Amino acid sequence: MSLSNAPKKYFKLLVYGCQMNISDAERMKGQLETIGYAETHSLESADLILIHTCCVRESAEDRVYGKIGEIKHLKQQNPALIFGITGCMAQKEGDALIRRAPHIDFVLGTNKVKELTRVVQEMETEHGHVVDTTMTDREIESNAPIMRTGRFSAWVPIMYGCNNFCTYCIVPYVRGREHSRAASEIVREVEEAVANGYKEVTLLGQNVNSYGKDAGSTDFADLLRMVDSVKGIRRVRFMTSHPKDLSDRVIEAIRDGEHLCEHIHLPVQYGSNRILKAMNRVYTIESYRALVRRIRKEIPKVSLTTDLIVGFPGEREEDFEQTLEFLREIRFSSAYTFLYSKRSGTPAAEMEEQVDDAVKKERLQMLMRLQNEISLSLHQEMQGKIYEVMAEGPSKNDASIWSGRTRSNHLVLFTHEDEKEGDFISVKVTQPQTWLLKGNRVS
Repeated sequence: MSLSNAPKKYFKLLVYGCQMNISDAERMKGQLETIGYAETHSLESADLILIHTCCVRESAEDRVYGKIGEIKHLKQQNPALIFGITGCMAQKEGDALIRRAPHIDFVLGTNKVKELTRVVQEMETEHGHVVDTTMTDREIESNAPIMRTGRFSAWVPIMYGCNNFCTYCIVPYVRGREHSRAASEIVREVEEAVANGYKEVTLLGQNVNSYGKDAGSTDFADLLRMVDSVKGIRRVRFMTSHPKDLSDRVIEAIRDGEHLCEHIHLPVQYGSNRILKAMNRVYTIESYRALVRRIRKEIPKVSLTTDLIVGFPGEREEDFEQTLEFLREIRFSSAYTFLYSKRSGTPAAEMEEQVDDAVKKERLQMLMRLQNEISLSLHQEMQGKIYEVMAEGPSKNDASIWSGRTRSNHLVLFTHEDEKEGDFISVKVTQPQTWLLKGNRVS
């Protein structure tokens, strides 16, 4: 029987964690299509269930374990159901996952995305367990199939792994060392995305600024210029940046680029040199401040966002006060704020002076209140101004209200007229709020 005439098989893929995991999942879906699987939104109707996991924070692991427990009942009702775990948690836990939950059929680590179809086909004919978490240089096949989740914005990975070893972070241990894709392959993928109707791409990496250091003469600034010149592209974004590697050449590329968006996500993580050193972040508050000055001088319309961790081991009241003061000085557009979470296998998990949970939560609330005040203040400065917005579609609660984003990555709500998804329109801000902007379309 030919593949086209074979009975349809269905997969359900659950994705936890970062944008890199979303990109991985798009490639896994593309592979599954090649062996006759179609996506379903129902766990109950799936012949194959995959959980693509994250282990950066304990809460992510807890959610995965809860879902694994749910799926046990489905496996009991349908013993032919194939159930696999992939991603960072799979890499970290390995066969311990199967010992804890024997209804799991296979576990594939972060470097094993391209092995998925082979393993699934083995599972269709043979019962047993497969665990493969061996770490090798990760390669993407030049013509790897991709089933993209977005309609107008595409994720494009440019590198994998991380060499930084921040003391709180599990990523280098589960993603491996930095490995850059060939610039020609990245540009080809962007060109294919544009040919398929995508108007915006986001270049992905744990530390995009170190792109190319392992692969030759093309650095991240060169790559940005190459992608910016792809015919038909409208917007180019990237994430995430490490402050120690964001060069003047990258700043100049964004300044001079036509399609490179004026938004830089630049995780500072903390506002005290003592804690930054304990985190092994390498830079200082002074060097970060100088970098921000250079960015804002060269790119006056830039929107800076950041990550902040509260409650790192050894955090004292004076460290936290320095962080609040630093926030008041830099005035980020927005910040992702997190409670420090112990990750076994990282140096920080073994550090003394672990901060009490109640103190962490109280400080997090203070930090969030301050950042909300700053975000609202910056948004109020945008009132009455007109911005280009890419229409993304109706909001969840009201089909007459659509949402979209500016080049600076601000979320905007506006009353729908005749625009279509993916259209670029002009919107005048009429009602700035803490987390978003409201406005009206202008001709």
